[in-house]
Amino acid sequence: MLSEKVKIVNMGPPVDVNGAGLDGAYVSLKNYKWATIVIQLGVTGAAGSITVEEAKAVDGTGAQAIGFNYRAEETAGEDTLGPLTEATAANGITTSANDNIFYVIEISAAELSDGYDCIRVRMSDPAAATLVSMCAILSQPRFSQENLPSAITD
Repeated sequence: MLSEKVKIVNMGPPVDVNGAGLDGAYVSLKNYKWATIVIQLGVTGAAGSITVEEAKAVDGTGAQAIGFNYRAEETAGEDTLGPLTEATAANGITTSANDNIFYVIEISAAELSDGYDCIRVRMSDPAAATLVSMCAILSQPRFSQENLPSAITD
């Protein structure tokens, strides 16, 4: 079962990001080597932007924007991700305004700056009703155990 091999974290439950955007919860990679983050957009009133931050702790200490690799499915209702787009600039990417699409961000813990082991995703306010959710799948745990360690506490 996937849930026994990876840590699944609800970074941001489905919400209309109009007027506020969505700052996902910080997750710690100190016990994991890899993070795959899925950002789903349902009804999309306008394009927004997605950025990623690294931090020294789950409270956001020392947060700074970083580049990231991602794949996108920008055709409504489809499930075929596009090619890996490497090393996006720290200012992030602009999303499509299509409904029912998703993005998959891939981050290796080894890519983070020295002293940084936490990440979060941010979705900007698109200035129109847009439904967004975020989920992190943390894999390659440092220690294999029945209950994987928390990724939202230090």
